[in-house]
Amino acid sequence: MLSGAKGARSGRRRFNATDQAGSLAPVPRLSEVIAALENLWPAERAESWDAVGTVVGDPDQEVTRVLFAVDPVQEIVDEAVKLGADLLVTHHPLYLRGTTTVAATHFKGRVVHTLIKNDIALHVAHTNADTADPGVSDALAGALDLRVTGPLVPDPADPEGRRGLGRVCALDHPLTVREFAARAAERLPATAQGVRVAGDPEAVVRTVAVSGGSGDSLFDHVRAAGVDAFLTADLRHHPVSEARAHSPLALLDAAHWATEWPWCELAASQLDEISDRHGWDLRVHVSKTVTDPWTSHSPSPGAPN
Repeated sequence: MLSGAKGARSGRRRFNATDQAGSLAPVPRLSEVIAALENLWPAERAESWDAVGTVVGDPDQEVTRVLFAVDPVQEIVDEAVKLGADLLVTHHPLYLRGTTTVAATHFKGRVVHTLIKNDIALHVAHTNADTADPGVSDALAGALDLRVTGPLVPDPADPEGRRGLGRVCALDHPLTVREFAARAAERLPATAQGVRVAGDPEAVVRTVAVSGGSGDSLFDHVRAAGVDAFLTADLRHHPVSEARAHSPLALLDAAHWATEWPWCELAASQLDEISDRHGWDLRVHVSKTVTDPWTSHSPSPGAPN
């Protein structure tokens, strides 16, 4: 399913660059849209191991529709084809560890072939979007109705102290861990996993750290922040066991995809505002297709709720 970002436009007459000499064409080129995205999430702010930027696309092609999604998988690419998108922007890279082939006999090769055959560009913003201001964790905090007070791991290169990994947040009013987990399960996209909790369900939560995506490498920073709870994804047994032994910190483990999907709506709204500012004839969409790999959940009989 698709949801248009706020302010999606329709019915505007299309122009070419020659129609208004010396002005920006209302139908932008891919290079112009990518320049705007790079301004939001500069590639040089990505981690050294990351693979961000434009994967497929002709800089001179016109862009009239953009689709945002978490994963560059075949299901999302097929959705982009059906939508008539010219550009697909995803959070996760297609080739994080590189490749020696894009043959269509491999599932990632099929993605590349489908994109090229349908003149669809692919652009990735990953760790450079994680630490952006606003970024992935700001969107997660917004989805949970939390007030951001600062980054969990500040970017030392940011003199204003706003960029960085994760966010430290305050609740509008105290909740129990059980109530906060219920809020997260209700506000985040539905997945088979839901939200797992480690800690006293009746403990009071006033402050929370959040980090979209995998976050169990951040426990030292979370403890240093002195928050009551930490919501992230992909929490593993041993790090959680050790974290619980260190302190009464409550841990909430949501699905990786669900904690990062809110960024798609944030990013789409950012591009929509840029489009309005430039007068571009651009429609921006967000995919609601669930690409979380887990498809079902069977609770153990007698397990704690």
